Amino acid sequence: MSTVDKHFGSVGAKSAYRQMEESIDLSSMEQHLPGDGATHELLTLNMGPHHPATHGVLRLLVTLDGEIVRDIKPIIGYVHTGIEKTAEQKAYWKAIPVVERMDYLAYFFNAYTFCGAVETLTETEVPKRAQYLRVIHMELNRIMSHLVWLGTSALDLGAMSMFWYCFREREAILDLFEYSTGQRMHTRYFQVGGVMEDIPAGWAAKAKDFAQKMPGRVDQYGALLNKNEILLQRLRGVCPLGEDVLLELGVTGPLLRASGNPWDLRKAMPYCSYEDFDFKIPVGTSGDNYDRFAVRMQEMKESSAIILQALEGLPEGPHITDDRKIALPPRHELATSMEALIHHFKLVTEGFRVPEGEAYFPIEGPRGELGCFVRSDGSSKPARVHMRDPSFVNLQATAAMCQDAYIADLIATLAMMDPVLGGIDR
Repeated sequence: MSTVDKHFGSVGAKSAYRQMEESIDLSSMEQHLPGDGATHELLTLNMGPHHPATHGVLRLLVTLDGEIVRDIKPIIGYVHTGIEKTAEQKAYWKAIPVVERMDYLAYFFNAYTFCGAVETLTETEVPKRAQYLRVIHMELNRIMSHLVWLGTSALDLGAMSMFWYCFREREAILDLFEYSTGQRMHTRYFQVGGVMEDIPAGWAAKAKDFAQKMPGRVDQYGALLNKNEILLQRLRGVCPLGEDVLLELGVTGPLLRASGNPWDLRKAMPYCSYEDFDFKIPVGTSGDNYDRFAVRMQEMKESSAIILQALEGLPEGPHITDDRKIALPPRHELATSMEALIHHFKLVTEGFRVPEGEAYFPIEGPRGELGCFVRSDGSSKPARVHMRDPSFVNLQATAAMCQDAYIADLIATLAMMDPVLGGIDR
């Protein structure tokens, strides 16, 4: 029995293997390089889909010339969930828990961009207090997402202890989420018209304490990593990509800002009262892996500053719209008001109707521009839901970044890109 037969063990599997083998253009496996007159054999390597360095179920078809990357083809779809189509089968308010589960590290952002699109269609005015509460939770979520990126990326580069430090702070953030929403992840806290409920007593003080400590923790991370010579050699000057190429590919977020372009929707197109806060947009100079690292490190400090400003200036008032066609009545009214009980029953069972039309609502997520397109046919369910996930768009820059780099640099670059496959395969 041949090696292939022993490995695959069945006629069907062997047939599939041979079909795959025949589909590879063997002529592309040899390349004549100018100058040396020699013929170099190229190796096609399957990296993933189950590989710890792909940060999810991502398959990379890598063409190698020795240790040099000549081409990369990202292959996605291994965790496709059909979330967008699922959301079209649910009432608007019931779709919120579904869209939260796309980019599972940015659930507040997913919920907000969907709610923002629906609020645009219904022309709902969100109370100021609710806007500030949304900002606080989103910036905490941004820090949490960056902490997961930093811990796992440092692990890829050999700095194991950083993972535990980052998850220490991540746990503190998740404790805050559990305190204010009842859940650590996928909270369903954002509602159309505001937030589910006001923050409990003592929560603001705990959040303020965390936001005051976080910049010092970021400095500690920097002190550890910026003195790690091995890590610096794997980041500085590695896989740079210019602003022009990134813009042509539609890349946004920290990857674009690392090249020197300060585009950030919180500043460029303010939403949710971001114009009320004073913060800076960190940018890089060369667009290499070190700049991508440094930009996110500084972003955690800026998010902490936004949280402190929002807590100090938190307005009084309602936490959700008073439009009873959209918002559930207060819970305490259900025991005393028949009208409130009927209204609650109607909204929960049938949902609310949204006027015909379509809207696209973009925001600045942890990985770049996250947008939601919603089209309404006038019913209580969206006729079309489509998300513009930054991980999906940014992934197409992989080949441009890593071409002619070492395969070890591919690992570091993929870590600095911070893709989340839940958002890509939605």
